[in-house]
Amino acid sequence: MILAIDVGGTKMAAGLVAGDGTVTASARVPTPQGADATTLWKTLVELIEPLTEGVKGVEGVGVGCGGPMAWPDGEVSPLNMPGWRGFPLRARLAGRFPGSPVRLHNDAICLAAAEHWKGAGQGSADMLGMVVSTGVGGGLILNGRLINGGTGNAGHIGHVVVEPDGGPRCGCGGHGCLEAIARGPALTAWAVEQGWEPKHPGTGVYLEDRAVTARALAADARAGDPVAVRAMRRAGRALGIAIASATHLCDLDLVTIGGGLSQAGVPLFGPLEEALREHARVEFARRVKVMPASLGQEAGLIGAAALLLAGESYWTERR
Repeated sequence: MILAIDVGGTKMAAGLVAGDGTVTASARVPTPQGADATTLWKTLVELIEPLTEGVKGVEGVGVGCGGPMAWPDGEVSPLNMPGWRGFPLRARLAGRFPGSPVRLHNDAICLAAAEHWKGAGQGSADMLGMVVSTGVGGGLILNGRLINGGTGNAGHIGHVVVEPDGGPRCGCGGHGCLEAIARGPALTAWAVEQGWEPKHPGTGVYLEDRAVTARALAADARAGDPVAVRAMRRAGRALGIAIASATHLCDLDLVTIGGGLSQAGVPLFGPLEEALREHARVEFARRVKVMPASLGQEAGLIGAAALLLAGESYWTERR
């Protein structure tokens, strides 16, 4: 049994994963916003303790965490979790589970591994797995193997520049990155600036400010709210342009998109496909297909476990 952990800017999740990739037990909690390093670590420990009580030995610990990070040492500095800067997450977990291997990678890379191993990417040799949620990230599978890059951050498509002139400022310090436009909080903030107020899907009654979420924005776009439609079109086109660039660079045949916005449907995927076909004009790039990820909320846990359970494809030891 593998203990799998998925750490993101919105939620932390943990689960026990069997050898075939089945999640046999899981739990999740909101990520404390604005918390310091100690509080974040305490929250994670309190999440995993009930899962491992009574379990006779954890055979390994797989972790997906937001980046960037020092890999494979597992010192993490997630952009959306300012309380952790150079936090030794892998070492801390190794201390709690002595004798068990601990493997840690970028959460978007884990999602890509999950979709390739057990999800929508099965059978694809060359794919990009993306997550569009609190942040935007990705993982590359080329020739059937996970590509790490020199620092373990290969595939980080969220920082491909899609609006070089006058694009919004990104958390990385740059301007016009895909993440600055398409991540959920940035997208809803833009929509609110344009006059959007979230409505209840059935009644049309305006909701309180606390319900300003990408999910509500997507629902309003499907219902025809003009500002919500424009917001989704803005995000979809940015995604399509970035995917076209990645496809030309890596000769991809498939891109899967997971995370909260992947459920937005036509308002997002329509403009995405339009921009992709507009920019992917070289013949070999035209074959690429884009589809929603299929593993849902368990994808991060399955991918984290895959670092151990299918390590021949998704893990490379660095000396």
